[in-house]
Amino acid sequence: QVQLVESGGGLVQAGGSLRLSCAASGRTFSSYDMGWFRQAPEKERDFVAAISWSGSITYYADSVKGRFTISRDNRKNTVYLQMNSLKFEDTAVYYCAANPGGSSAYRSDYKYWGQGTQVTVSS
Repeated sequence: QVQLVESGGGLVQAGGSLRLSCAASGRTFSSYDMGWFRQAPEKERDFVAAISWSGSITYYADSVKGRFTISRDNRKNTVYLQMNSLKFEDTAVYYCAANPGGSSAYRSDYKYWGQGTQVTVSS
């Protein structure tokens, strides 16, 4: 079992930056591919970014490509999401999730989820 706790959310002006962290418990963190998703009010939870267990493969939603960077530190059991050039439409609750089956953009492939952290971008 993996427990995930996100942090680093907050209020930022458009054009600014934030770095989200997701700390994982459990000794098997390095065997999971990890993802970030986000959910705006009254909208579906959408894929943002994913990273393979080794960190060697990453991919992104088109809406964040070139602005967001996902990374991980398996020694610290932590995955990060660096968010630059933030836009109003990036406002959402951001969730990290663990996938035992390989990198995926599909929510249903992720087995463990954190509680989320709010990111609010003011225009």
